Amino acid sequence: MGYFTKDFILFLKELNNNNNREWFAENKKRYEQSVKTPFENFIQDMIFRIQEDDENLMITPKEAIFRIYRDIRFSKDKTPYKTHVSAVIVNGGRKNYTDPGIYLELNSKVLRFYGGIYQMTKEQLQNVRNYIASNLNEFASLQKDKKFKKYFGGILGEKNKRIPKEFTDIVEIEPLIANKQFYYFSEMEINKILSNSLTKDLMKIYSAVKPMNRFLKQALN
Repeated sequence: MGYFTKDFILFLKELNNNNNREWFAENKKRYEQSVKTPFENFIQDMIFRIQEDDENLMITPKEAIFRIYRDIRFSKDKTPYKTHVSAVIVNGGRKNYTDPGIYLELNSKVLRFYGGIYQMTKEQLQNVRNYIASNLNEFASLQKDKKFKKYFGGILGEKNKRIPKEFTDIVEIEPLIANKQFYYFSEMEINKILSNSLTKDLMKIYSAVKPMNRFLKQALN
């Protein structure tokens, strides 16, 4: 089924050029009809599809979806609205900053499908590095997987300039052990969201992200 119309894309494009409360107030009904409700329906169906594969996933769209309103209290950028919509599909939703899940972000140009870990405590990072060090062959194999490489290319993330001494030899074999983030994303042109096969296409990406997400989930504990 289809979720979005061309006005979804047009609204976000216009918001980018009119990021102020007056314009948004004048277009709020349009936002709710063309952006908010279709995105909620889309995320609900993505949750249903993933639950068919993962019966442990228990989340609602309300828990998953981020607000469009920006927190500008400590930001130099005082524009009040995000120019994208986004959601995290993982237990705990947008309040879960650690567990590897699915992060979907749509703006007026692209849809991005993220997996991996973006934020960890010092202890969790140590656990992940220990796990990678103990499973170097499996980690390398997951990175070389054809579907993973096709959709994601490789693992991204900021690196620590200094790492614990126990990893100094291993970093020569696996440079990613110096990362303090382990994330990856796939991107498609935004016009693809108008397709009736959108969720089907995204589930193909989901199948490619699953093994690496599972590895990192095991590594955290």
